Amino acid sequence: MGLLTRRLRGADLPSYDARVSERVHVGTSGYSFPDWVGIVYPPGGRSRDFLRQYARWFDSVEINASYYRIPSPRTIEAIRRKVPPDFRFTVKLPKEMTHQRDRARAALEPFLEGIAPLRETGQLGGVLAQFPFSFKHTAENMRYLERAANPFAKAGIPINVEFRHRSWYEEEVFARLRDLRIGFVNVDLPQLPNLPPPSNIVTSDVAYYRLHGRNAATWWKHPTPSDRYDYLYDDAELDAWAKRIEEVAGSARTAFVFNNNCHLGQSVVNALQLHQRLGLPRPSTPPGSPAPLLPLSTEELVGAMRSRIVAARRTLSV
Repeated sequence: MGLLTRRLRGADLPSYDARVSERVHVGTSGYSFPDWVGIVYPPGGRSRDFLRQYARWFDSVEINASYYRIPSPRTIEAIRRKVPPDFRFTVKLPKEMTHQRDRARAALEPFLEGIAPLRETGQLGGVLAQFPFSFKHTAENMRYLERAANPFAKAGIPINVEFRHRSWYEEEVFARLRDLRIGFVNVDLPQLPNLPPPSNIVTSDVAYYRLHGRNAATWWKHPTPSDRYDYLYDDAELDAWAKRIEEVAGSARTAFVFNNNCHLGQSVVNALQLHQRLGLPRPSTPPGSPAPLLPLSTEELVGAMRSRIVAARRTLSV
């Protein structure tokens, strides 16, 4: 299937004078995984130190743990204190709002309370609503989406929606999302029946991208959820996405790009490569973390992590 490309008219968006590179944020979907220890983080590393280490490389992250458990304000505040003031978070809606939708009403207020510390400091880049493959384009589901998005629109919180079913990829959907100022999430997935194709669609002032990998063999049948995202993008695949991002970054207020091919830390490798391809500046130093005297270059970091991934695969295959 071909690339879908849609852009808002210039008149629909405010004008911004900042450089494009200052509006693009690249990172990963989540930052705390056991199989990253020894590859991304030092052997024996403690989970409480992971985000501070991560923030040396990236200026944004997608919080995915909120899907499984609504975070408390205290938890979010503790996380926020580990990163610089210009670091941005996007937070995934809890499963009660996207997968167990009959429980959405009860989850809304606790979720809004949980993310309040990020709103207060201006570090909330938005929220992510990832709907399952079973959530197809119907009139009823569109009405649910509108109801779910409304409280965030009223609160001034950007909401971005990811569809996993191809039926949503229609112009009437894009037009309705523009009317509601709901952001559209462009995804990279295996090209399997009814999964969405690559796209470059912007329906709000936020351009949003999630790269999940293209492991078709494990997408529907995987030993563990992590195996679904066992994929390392090659140079040509990353170049294609970098080109798409550059095409729309100048007309959007903000662009978020998150790699979710998290198995064995491959998302970090590809996010570092995209960061370099897009010419993004080095992020601010996290509080309490003195800058290293001899920081590694992106090429050195990527090379070291690639070597560790290969070694980890050898160990797992024994």
